[in-house]
Amino acid sequence: LLCSFIRPLCCRSPLLAGNTSITLTLGLQPRRTITTDRPSWYESVADSTPVFLTEQLLVSTQQMTGLPWWASIMCTTLALRTAITLPLGIYQSIIIAKVEALQKEIAVLARQLRFEISIRAKEKGWSEKACRFHFKKNLKRIVSELYVRDNCHPFKASLLIWVQLPMWVCFSLALRNLTSEAGLATGGALWFPDLTLPDSTWIMPVSLGLINLLITEIFALRQLDPSKFQKYVTNFIRGISLVMIPIAATVPSSMSLYWLSSSCVGLAHNLLLRSSHFRGICRIPPTRSDSETPYKDIAAAFVAKYIK
Repeated sequence: LLCSFIRPLCCRSPLLAGNTSITLTLGLQPRRTITTDRPSWYESVADSTPVFLTEQLLVSTQQMTGLPWWASIMCTTLALRTAITLPLGIYQSIIIAKVEALQKEIAVLARQLRFEISIRAKEKGWSEKACRFHFKKNLKRIVSELYVRDNCHPFKASLLIWVQLPMWVCFSLALRNLTSEAGLATGGALWFPDLTLPDSTWIMPVSLGLINLLITEIFALRQLDPSKFQKYVTNFIRGISLVMIPIAATVPSSMSLYWLSSSCVGLAHNLLLRSSHFRGICRIPPTRSDSETPYKDIAAAFVAKYIK
């Protein structure tokens, strides 16, 4: 999907076709050409209703506020991420904290279960394989019951990504579709005056990669004893952060500006969620990695790992 962003736009939302009043009101011009060819998957997604509604939101916000396009994109990104993804980030932190708090209870129950299985094995004459089977089966049931009791199934912690990723895609495609909007050609600033053209200086693409890497490293430093899978995921995200640099250099500046703004807001939210005062206000249960001086700890850990 990321590679598809660099394809030239040749379609528009089906909601615009035959609806001149909506098009003129929003300042959008219908650009769909009548064709009998079957649309590609990219065209189908770019023409979808969520993407069109996102276009409406972007254009309406810019027209109502009167801000230049670059400022409107940044303000809309900040408002939506704060209103939608920050509460989900808080909810994710609550779930993770509850799951972590259950680990001690799970360990105690696992020892008790292992003892009971050993007694039952002597009575029934179970083999070692049968003991492992019954232990895993009953432990899984116990853990599931604990998750239900505390309403903290780990899958709920992934709700943030299932909301954030579609929102990111819709905004990116909406900005891609709006490249022919007259205001975008003069709606930039500083070294990117034309938002319909890529950033030839690579300032925003490189900044995007650095911000994403910083977010990844802050997350990695929070893991006290990462598993092999967690290390694999962290390295994968590092790779994606680097791949995004050349991709951001080929798309319109409006898209790279949105990506950079979204990452900066994400970094701010991550740092905010490390604050013990903010976590207390949001009633996030304490975890092992909590600290009264989280930002000093991050800086010290970063220096110790990458500089010394």
